Amino acid sequence: MANSSYGPLSLIGLLVNDKPGVMMKITGMFARRGFNIASITVGHSEKPGVSRITIGAEGDEDTIEQIIKQLNKLIDVIKVQNLRPENTAVRECALVKIAYKDHSNLQEITTIIDLYKAKAIDVSDQFIIIEIVGSPNKVSSFINVIEEIAPIKELVRSGLLGIIKGKSTLNLD
Repeated sequence: MANSSYGPLSLIGLLVNDKPGVMMKITGMFARRGFNIASITVGHSEKPGVSRITIGAEGDEDTIEQIIKQLNKLIDVIKVQNLRPENTAVRECALVKIAYKDHSNLQEITTIIDLYKAKAIDVSDQFIIIEIVGSPNKVSSFINVIEEIAPIKELVRSGLLGIIKGKSTLNLD
């Protein structure tokens, strides 16, 4: 995912045992080795008892190779794969809370929301929460455009999600 909104990074997909302490072991390995995590997401996989983790890691090819080797040594890590940009679908979600001044400002904001195919998920007096989903570049572009129109009061980004395109998969088969 070189040159994404997170800077030069690679995505690494993991399948791990779904039990307490696994995330601590993974992040501890990164800390001990001096590797930086730019993004990390975790959730249940298609198989009960197995979680899927996507890590956006900073570093050149040699660094990423070393990270993968170190991850493979961890007991609760079942499978690790470098999710290369050319064969991976990557998405991110962000929630953006902005303040608006008046009706004309709201119209301008609504136009931008529509342009980016985002959603206003909560509209209250003077505040809107917007959901934007897409490539990291699309999410960053939306944030840059919307903050020129209205002040961002709060921003939450999900981290990157990646899944291999086509027939290949990262699973237990």
